[in-house]
Amino acid sequence: MTLPDTPLSPAGADRTFQVDLRGLVDLLSHHLYSSPRVYLRELMQNAVDALTARRRLEPAAPADAFGIRLYADGSVVRVEDDGVGLTEADVHTFLATIGRSSKRAEKIAEQRADFIGQFGIGLLSCFLVADEIHVLSRSAAAPDAPVVEWRGRGDGSYTVRTLPASARPRPGTTVTLTPRADAGEWTRPVQVHALARHFGSLLRHPVTFDDGKGGTGTSVNPEPAPWARTYPTPGARSRALAAFGEETLGFTPLDTIELDLPAVGLKGIACVLPEAVPAGRRHGHRVHVKGMLLSEQAEEILPEWAFFVRCVVDAESLRPTASRESLYEDDTLAAVRDALAERLRAWIARAAASDPDLLARFLQAHHLAVKSLAVHDDEILRMLLPWLPFETTDGHSTLDEFARTHRTVLVTSSVEEFRQVAAIASAAGLGVVNGGYTYDRELVHRLPEIRPEVSVADLDPATLTAHLDPVDRETELAAAPYLALARDALAVFDCDVALRTFHPASAPALLVDSREARHERTRSQLARESEGGLWGDILGALRQEAPRAQLILNQLNPLVRTAVSIDEPELARTSAEALYGQAAMLSRRPLRPAESSLINRSFLDLLAHALRKDS
Repeated sequence: MTLPDTPLSPAGADRTFQVDLRGLVDLLSHHLYSSPRVYLRELMQNAVDALTARRRLEPAAPADAFGIRLYADGSVVRVEDDGVGLTEADVHTFLATIGRSSKRAEKIAEQRADFIGQFGIGLLSCFLVADEIHVLSRSAAAPDAPVVEWRGRGDGSYTVRTLPASARPRPGTTVTLTPRADAGEWTRPVQVHALARHFGSLLRHPVTFDDGKGGTGTSVNPEPAPWARTYPTPGARSRALAAFGEETLGFTPLDTIELDLPAVGLKGIACVLPEAVPAGRRHGHRVHVKGMLLSEQAEEILPEWAFFVRCVVDAESLRPTASRESLYEDDTLAAVRDALAERLRAWIARAAASDPDLLARFLQAHHLAVKSLAVHDDEILRMLLPWLPFETTDGHSTLDEFARTHRTVLVTSSVEEFRQVAAIASAAGLGVVNGGYTYDRELVHRLPEIRPEVSVADLDPATLTAHLDPVDRETELAAAPYLALARDALAVFDCDVALRTFHPASAPALLVDSREARHERTRSQLARESEGGLWGDILGALRQEAPRAQLILNQLNPLVRTAVSIDEPELARTSAEALYGQAAMLSRRPLRPAESSLINRSFLDLLAHALRKDS
């Protein structure tokens, strides 16, 4: 907006703003609308609102008495409706004033709820593809009023004149655009037809398209929405909804959930995705308002945890934003989101109670989504926790199956800890669940809420080592010199060494070292290195007795029995370092630089020893 160039006015005198219409259109195209294609949606939307107002005037008229006709032949684009039309006063009030609604003034408050558009700037979107808008309208509310012609131009000027009734015999409005040369992408006949189908396939008023080639016109919306039709059987209805979901969304749904919220006039379907999606990735949903497509990427219609479905819905009471390409976040939308979430929960409960095959296929694909929901939803927790798959020492198993053989369930705090102990714990008869994945540890700890006879505890090194059998006293005394050399060699890693017997015998050593223990040792080391400084003081204040890792050698393993009998000190130290390095690699945790160096050095030393011996 710019102030007009006028002489100085007396202090306090009123001035009027002038609108730079081209600048305003540029603002709309770059910041409000996502694409110039919305011009056709805005014209169709105005036509639908005009038909809604006409229906109020003539409620007894047949259902198909009023409609919308589109025409595009490459040189013009025309949208004609049988709506309420405009009088000359309406044209001056609405079309000549930027920002007012193009609905009649008396259509306010609760009456406006029947209209899709609420902002009165939609007509300006036509300037995205044309330099002139021609409007011809005859009012149904004032049958004796003349036909009104309005021409608006991109420079901000317009003209209004009245014409005889013969210029438009029936009430309604015709908007004609002469496209600019650079707008052909959006105004070619085939594209206009495609856009009409895209935006208006679910409109409740009949819409036809004519490409100017002499045909009778093609119906844009030949059938009502699938949920608005009647079917001979429930099975036929389910198949029709699934087919619509596949055609609209581009995938064959695992199942189709019908959505119906009468309080807000919402109907539609939610299609369960047949494959897993990354956790937290939210899909856009296809949302129509009163039949007109609002958005294909409306994430806000469902809660974040519902990323296993995509929806197609049509609603009466949802409020669009100014661009009419997304939903306004208000109490109504929040209530709709909560109600749809309940529908999804009910579907899961129904599958759990009556369709175990469907539930199994659903959980196989979307167990992570259900786990995220179960963490915060007690009802879903009770229904599905026993059936959710987890990685355990018995393989991938549901908690229900696992709890039948393990009344005490141990859970690790990380994936690497599970990798360290899985084989040993399984051989020792311990039931361990990998709690390192998202949600798993928290959910396993809630198992006693569902199965009171089961107890759950975190797995720690003491629990595991307590289940390893000690060696006899003579064996331990014989191995004492070797163990002393091994402890000295591994002291740099804060690692103790012990000799035990455990299965499988093929495992020469087990490194028991929790993430928390490594963090504490790192903190202690940093405190020593920073001693005397502020950072050292801070770390020193947090000092605890640093827990030590433990390398447990397996007396049942032939390699270990040979190693503990070595009487050459350097070779004994090298073998201990090699056993430590091998156990560290088997733990699958990230190796520290010193550990990588130790593995390389011990391998080369053993190789050199073997070559010397061979020589």
